[in-house]
Amino acid sequence: MPGTAVFLNRGKDTVPLAMRANVEHNHILHENVIILSIETDPVPSVPDETRITIDDLGFDDDRIIHVTARFGYVQTPDVAAVLRLAAEQSSEVASLDLSDTSYFLSTIELRLGDRPDMARWRSRLFVATSHISADAAEYFGLPRDRVVIMGSRIDV
Repeated sequence: MPGTAVFLNRGKDTVPLAMRANVEHNHILHENVIILSIETDPVPSVPDETRITIDDLGFDDDRIIHVTARFGYVQTPDVAAVLRLAAEQSSEVASLDLSDTSYFLSTIELRLGDRPDMARWRSRLFVATSHISADAAEYFGLPRDRVVIMGSRIDV
Protein backbone atom coordinates (compact mmCIF):
# COMPACT_ATOMS: atom_id res chain seq x y z
CA MET A 1 0.00 0.00 0.00
CA PRO A 2 1.41 3.44 -0.83
CA GLY A 3 2.45 5.73 1.98
CA THR A 4 4.17 5.49 5.32
CA ALA A 5 2.95 3.78 8.46
CA VAL A 6 4.38 4.43 11.91
CA PHE A 7 3.81 1.66 14.43
CA LEU A 8 4.53 2.46 18.06
CA ASN A 9 6.05 -0.50 19.89
CA ARG A 10 7.85 -1.18 23.18
CA GLY A 11 11.08 -2.34 21.53
CA LYS A 12 12.57 -3.96 18.47
CA ASP A 13 12.48 -7.53 19.76
CA THR A 14 8.84 -8.07 18.79
CA VAL A 15 6.55 -7.16 15.91
CA PRO A 16 4.02 -4.48 16.89
CA LEU A 17 0.60 -6.00 17.59
CA ALA A 18 -1.07 -3.44 15.29
CA MET A 19 1.32 -4.27 12.44
CA ARG A 20 0.67 -8.00 12.75
CA ALA A 21 -3.09 -7.42 12.94
CA ASN A 22 -3.02 -5.07 9.93
CA VAL A 23 -1.22 -7.64 7.79
CA GLU A 24 -3.24 -10.59 9.08
CA HIS A 25 -6.72 -9.06 8.89
CA ASN A 26 -6.46 -6.35 6.24
CA HIS A 27 -3.70 -7.97 4.13
CA ILE A 28 -1.95 -4.60 4.00
CA LEU A 29 1.62 -3.51 4.62
CA HIS A 30 2.48 0.06 3.75
CA GLU A 31 5.23 0.82 1.27
CA ASN A 32 7.32 2.35 4.06
CA VAL A 33 7.18 1.29 7.70
CA ILE A 34 8.71 2.94 10.75
CA ILE A 35 8.56 1.00 14.00
CA LEU A 36 8.98 3.57 16.73
CA SER A 37 9.98 2.77 20.30
CA ILE A 38 9.98 5.49 22.91
CA GLU A 39 12.08 4.97 26.04
CA THR A 40 12.23 7.05 29.18
CA ASP A 41 15.71 7.38 30.64
CA PRO A 42 16.32 7.94 34.38
CA VAL A 43 17.53 11.50 33.75
CA PRO A 44 15.51 14.75 33.58
CA SER A 45 16.16 15.33 29.88
CA VAL A 46 17.91 13.82 26.90
CA PRO A 47 19.42 16.23 24.35
CA ASP A 48 18.26 16.03 20.73
CA GLU A 49 21.78 15.05 19.62
CA THR A 50 21.55 11.71 21.47
CA ARG A 51 17.80 11.15 21.33
CA ILE A 52 17.50 9.01 18.17
CA THR A 53 18.89 5.59 17.22
CA ILE A 54 18.02 4.20 13.79
CA ASP A 55 18.25 0.53 12.84
CA ASP A 56 17.42 -0.98 9.44
CA LEU A 57 16.85 -4.33 11.21
CA GLY A 58 19.42 -6.05 9.02
CA PHE A 59 17.78 -5.43 5.63
CA ASP A 60 18.69 -2.29 3.72
CA ASP A 61 15.99 -2.57 1.06
CA ASP A 62 12.83 -3.79 2.84
CA ARG A 63 11.69 -0.22 3.63
CA ILE A 64 11.12 -1.13 7.29
CA ILE A 65 13.22 0.66 9.88
CA HIS A 66 13.23 0.82 13.63
CA VAL A 67 13.67 4.13 15.41
CA THR A 68 14.33 4.34 19.14
CA ALA A 69 13.71 7.72 20.74
CA ARG A 70 14.92 8.41 24.26
CA PHE A 71 13.40 11.06 26.52
CA GLY A 72 14.08 12.16 30.07
CA TYR A 73 11.46 11.72 32.74
CA VAL A 74 10.42 15.41 32.67
CA GLN A 75 10.10 15.52 28.87
CA THR A 76 6.92 14.81 26.95
CA PRO A 77 7.46 12.55 23.93
CA ASP A 78 6.68 14.28 20.63
CA VAL A 79 6.42 11.83 17.73
CA ALA A 80 6.45 14.53 15.03
CA ALA A 81 9.70 15.95 16.44
CA VAL A 82 11.18 12.44 16.65
CA LEU A 83 10.40 11.82 12.97
CA ARG A 84 11.97 15.15 12.00
CA LEU A 85 15.13 14.24 13.92
CA ALA A 86 15.15 10.80 12.29
CA ALA A 87 14.87 12.43 8.85
CA GLU A 88 17.95 14.53 9.65
CA GLN A 89 19.93 11.39 10.51
CA SER A 90 18.67 8.95 7.89
CA SER A 91 18.35 9.40 4.15
CA GLU A 92 15.77 6.59 4.16
CA VAL A 93 13.51 8.56 6.54
CA ALA A 94 14.29 11.87 4.81
CA SER A 95 12.92 10.48 1.54
CA LEU A 96 9.50 9.81 3.11
CA ASP A 97 6.51 12.13 2.99
CA LEU A 98 5.92 12.42 6.74
CA SER A 99 3.02 14.84 6.28
CA ASP A 100 0.85 11.97 4.99
CA THR A 101 1.72 9.31 7.55
CA SER A 102 -0.67 6.88 9.24
CA TYR A 103 -0.02 6.09 12.90
CA PHE A 104 -0.91 2.70 14.35
CA LEU A 105 -1.31 2.03 18.05
CA SER A 106 -1.67 -1.36 19.70
CA THR A 107 -4.00 -1.94 22.60
CA ILE A 108 -4.84 -4.90 24.77
CA GLU A 109 -8.20 -5.15 26.50
CA LEU A 110 -8.19 -7.20 29.67
CA ARG A 111 -11.38 -9.06 30.57
CA LEU A 112 -12.38 -10.97 33.66
CA GLY A 113 -12.15 -14.67 32.85
CA ASP A 114 -12.54 -17.98 34.64
CA ARG A 115 -8.85 -18.75 35.08
CA PRO A 116 -8.21 -20.57 38.37
CA ASP A 117 -4.55 -19.49 38.64
CA MET A 118 -5.33 -16.07 40.14
CA ALA A 119 -7.61 -15.15 43.04
CA ARG A 120 -10.87 -13.64 41.78
CA TRP A 121 -10.37 -10.39 43.73
CA ARG A 122 -6.91 -9.98 42.21
CA SER A 123 -8.26 -10.54 38.71
CA ARG A 124 -10.94 -7.88 39.29
CA LEU A 125 -8.40 -5.42 40.67
CA PHE A 126 -6.00 -6.07 37.78
CA VAL A 127 -8.74 -5.56 35.16
CA ALA A 128 -10.02 -2.42 36.94
CA THR A 129 -6.57 -0.80 37.10
CA SER A 130 -5.90 -1.62 33.44
CA HIS A 131 -8.54 0.95 32.47
CA ILE A 132 -6.61 3.73 34.22
CA SER A 133 -4.23 4.85 31.50
CA ALA A 134 -3.52 7.92 29.44
CA ASP A 135 -4.77 8.25 25.87
CA ALA A 136 -1.71 7.25 23.84
CA ALA A 137 -2.64 9.34 20.78
CA GLU A 138 -2.97 12.46 22.89
CA TYR A 139 0.13 11.72 24.99
CA PHE A 140 2.36 11.31 21.92
CA GLY A 141 0.80 14.30 20.10
CA LEU A 142 -0.51 12.24 17.18
CA PRO A 143 -3.01 13.76 14.72
CA ARG A 144 -6.35 12.09 15.56
CA ASP A 145 -7.48 11.90 11.95
CA ARG A 146 -4.50 9.68 11.04
CA VAL A 147 -4.46 7.29 14.03
CA VAL A 148 -5.60 3.66 13.79
CA ILE A 149 -5.94 1.64 16.98
CA MET A 150 -5.84 -2.13 16.70
CA GLY A 151 -5.83 -4.60 19.53
CA SER A 152 -6.80 -7.85 21.13
CA ARG A 153 -8.43 -9.22 24.27
CA ILE A 154 -6.92 -11.24 27.06
CA ASP A 155 -8.87 -13.01 29.80
CA VAL A 156 -7.34 -12.80 33.29
